[in-house]
Amino acid sequence: MIDVNLIRTNPDLVRENIKKKFQDKKLPLVDEVIALDARRRALIAEGDGLRAQRNTLSKQVGVCMKEGRREDAEKIKAQVKADAERLVAIEKEGEEVEEALKKAMMAIPNIIADDVPIGKDDSENVELQRFGEAKEADFEIPYHLDILESLDGIDVDSARRTSGQGFYYLTGDIARLHSAVLTYARDFMIDKGFTYVIPPYMIHGSVVSGVMSFDEMENMMYKIEGEDLYLIGTSEHSMIGRFMDQIIDGAKLPLTMTSYSPCFRKEKGAHGIEERGIYRIHQFEKQEMIVVCRPEESDSWYEKLWSYTVELFRSLDIPVRQLGCCTGDLADLKYKSCDVEAWSPRQKKFFEVGSCSNLTDAQARRLAIRYKDTDGKIKLAHTLNNTVVAPPRMLIAFVENHLQKDGSVTIPEALQPYMGGKKAILPKN
Repeated sequence: MIDVNLIRTNPDLVRENIKKKFQDKKLPLVDEVIALDARRRALIAEGDGLRAQRNTLSKQVGVCMKEGRREDAEKIKAQVKADAERLVAIEKEGEEVEEALKKAMMAIPNIIADDVPIGKDDSENVELQRFGEAKEADFEIPYHLDILESLDGIDVDSARRTSGQGFYYLTGDIARLHSAVLTYARDFMIDKGFTYVIPPYMIHGSVVSGVMSFDEMENMMYKIEGEDLYLIGTSEHSMIGRFMDQIIDGAKLPLTMTSYSPCFRKEKGAHGIEERGIYRIHQFEKQEMIVVCRPEESDSWYEKLWSYTVELFRSLDIPVRQLGCCTGDLADLKYKSCDVEAWSPRQKKFFEVGSCSNLTDAQARRLAIRYKDTDGKIKLAHTLNNTVVAPPRMLIAFVENHLQKDGSVTIPEALQPYMGGKKAILPKN
């Protein structure tokens, strides 16, 4: 959510930002916010004036009674009563205007960075850098599900019976590999100075509406029936919610955290759930990076965060690239975002395995995440998040890039200690 002062003082900038995101249907919201904001301020001013007048009139009643001017006193009392009734009406209308203003404000997208490429959707995202040589195999690489099944590492048929489409059982060495990757990622981030956190896996609706847009909420979140609780779609949700309505000691910033959690997603949007495979599913696990910092630090942290993901994947001998997300692919709260994509030797193209975002103060304003600066002033913090690693997408990249002609999958040296020294996973036959 952006600052209402920006809409009040520079509405054309906000309108241009909406157009860059190809959300022209939201343009009327700018005038709506301006009108609601003006009405809200008018009600506040009127209410303040009536309260001040009430104090003056109350004193006059005492003077009139003392001087025996009972009729004048009754007239003033009638005015006080009328003012009190008007104050009640003002407060009621004020609450309604405030709620309407908040709803409109939350639908207006965050101001995007100047260097974000213009584009309507993810097909117009821009490759920025490549890391590692994207080689093509000299033998045919099967579909990732076939590879995992040949290693006796996955059972999707049983999962369909127990849970439906979009779920899976991991077994044997593949289940161990899944856990090894997460543990390696955890230690990788701890070595970068991040604090390891395991957060709650369910959050209140007030946190959900603070960390994401209404459209994302509808398409992603599972709600617990009869409870004000939602299953998290990523640990970012509860990690950022941890600081809701808090004033952080500025001396403690930046807060750098790496969090583990299972993640639950409806995947109702344009992509939906795959009929076969584990690229887009309802349940997975993830290691995340979260940073809460001063505004002047967020750009540099953004560059650090995505580079850590690149470094981790390259340490596992997986070629990757950084893809700049275009304006139409940015969620409303994002100032800037990029994807890290891993090379798929089977498809001969890159696919998304992580996403890094700088949300500036958009989340912080919604959730009232503030800090006290050295000058004693209270300011809004900036928040950032990034995927360290998210199996099972990592497993897809891993088995494709390390598959051998004989059907075995090699284990890179960095991961071998987390696999009990195992150097390869062998096919069951």
